[in-house]
Amino acid sequence: MSLKNAYLETAAQAVALLDAPEVAASWEKPSALAQWTVGGLAGHLAYQIFSVDPALEGPASEQEPIPVLDHYARAVWIDAPLDGEISSGIRAKGEDISSEGVRRLVERVHAVLERQRTGLEEVDGGWVVFMPQTGWALSLDDFLVTRMVELAVHMDDLAVSVGRTAPELPSSALDPVVALLTGLALRRHGQASVLRALTRAERAPAAINVF
Repeated sequence: MSLKNAYLETAAQAVALLDAPEVAASWEKPSALAQWTVGGLAGHLAYQIFSVDPALEGPASEQEPIPVLDHYARAVWIDAPLDGEISSGIRAKGEDISSEGVRRLVERVHAVLERQRTGLEEVDGGWVVFMPQTGWALSLDDFLVTRMVELAVHMDDLAVSVGRTAPELPSSALDPVVALLTGLALRRHGQASVLRALTRAERAPAAINVF
């Protein structure tokens, strides 16, 4: 299965989770993430789908795409403090996206996803996506893997926040998501730490995180 189809399946899981009655019932309550409401977290999850639309508009970028691991190495949000300007801005954007309520958000994200099913058919994985918020570009395939990572992480956050079981990703999405997260863990913690975390509980570090 192509990465485009893997993304579409993962995004459909996110839409189904957003439409769950437990999400609506907990909309204004605190989420499992510090300083996020359930509604704000839902808006942030939906944004991962909305963010694909600009990638499909207009001609492909002429800028040379960078490797996806370099994308994360350059990202300023990864180590941003919880109360800092970047993190506060991300939370505010999630709240703004969800400000019209759960029903309107579900309608919007469902419509966007249906439009993307057609739009993604018209481009290939080598299509170059310029991201104005960062100033660099990725191939479409790499960009979609970053969206699937975000969707996977935040579906789990949202599910835990409302007492649901997180959706299990299709293998076509899980494989590239795990591969990217493993690559990020290796870059941040080194080979020995990652190998020990996977194989040697007695020597494993306390945590192997990448974000």
